[in-house]
Amino acid sequence: MAGSVKAFGWAAGDPSGLLSPFDFSRRPTGDRDVQFKVLYCGICHSDLHAVKNDWGFSTYPMVPGHEVVGVVTEVGSKVQKFRVGDKVGVGCLVDSCRKCDQCANNLENYCPKPVSVYNTVLPDGTTTYGGYSDIMVADEDFVIRWSENLPMDKGAPLLCAGITIYSSLRYYGLDEPGLHIGVVGLGGLGHVAVKFIKAFGSKVTVISTSVGKKKEALESLSADAFVVSSYPAEMQAAAGSLDGIIDTVSAHHPIEPLLSLLKPHGKLIILGVPKKPLELPVFSLIMARRTVAGSMVGGLKETQEMIDFAAKHNILPDVEMISMDYVNTAMERLEKADVKYRFVIDVGRTLKKGE
Repeated sequence: MAGSVKAFGWAAGDPSGLLSPFDFSRRPTGDRDVQFKVLYCGICHSDLHAVKNDWGFSTYPMVPGHEVVGVVTEVGSKVQKFRVGDKVGVGCLVDSCRKCDQCANNLENYCPKPVSVYNTVLPDGTTTYGGYSDIMVADEDFVIRWSENLPMDKGAPLLCAGITIYSSLRYYGLDEPGLHIGVVGLGGLGHVAVKFIKAFGSKVTVISTSVGKKKEALESLSADAFVVSSYPAEMQAAAGSLDGIIDTVSAHHPIEPLLSLLKPHGKLIILGVPKKPLELPVFSLIMARRTVAGSMVGGLKETQEMIDFAAKHNILPDVEMISMDYVNTAMERLEKADVKYRFVIDVGRTLKKGE
């Protein structure tokens, strides 16, 4: 690519998912582009799915990472929102068609032609690469201004986990104070959900298959109640008590027991992406006018709103900081759910050539 910028990161070369050092090129900083030095990048469960081609549309070599934060090193001549030295972030998207109804309504994430931060081939034939790398170049419209009082290292996963939770709560009206919301699964998404729901002023019941997470949920995360989903007595006691449920589980699981926990007109919002389709128990829906719905990350305006809200309410994911050369071990541990609760790569200090 003429005038391209040399970049370095770690990439997966095939569906084994193993990552290794990788030299590649970024586009030069255009008139409306922001280039920044990557300092931290979160590891999302969808990165694991992507590198292993679990969803069937992965392209290689692939540099994952869509929870990317850093400091601006260069801006294009027409950039108005940012300047060198600003703290910024990039999430799942780096472009969209900008013409459809979704884009017109600040819902670029639902554009029929979204451009993901990685694993997407652009119209000009070039490939997008993610944040497991030293630098990032993105259009200023898809760059988030990072709040000064929000730590970048712990905050990085907010760019996916945070906005996925925030957007689902806001869109489905589960952000009102005084509600009682259930959270299924106490992992990377689930623990962030507890924090946002509490900040919105609602009660939280954590629903999990693991008895061992009860203390963490109630004491560390300040959940109001904990229900073991495999204990019929506990599920029966909680029946009909919840206004809504945020289901973060990406493994295959039955949803009928969850529906029984909802009040009439309650909403079950599914955020996890199981490999196999879930069964839909229609009778439970019809008899209590319940809703089963889905949601994903938000648009850029809402993502900025979420970052500002998180900064105001001191909402930060619980993270384990790792070095770049630990990433394959981290992926193995993530597959076993062996992390509390998100990995974040210290890219700025540990990404080195020659590894």
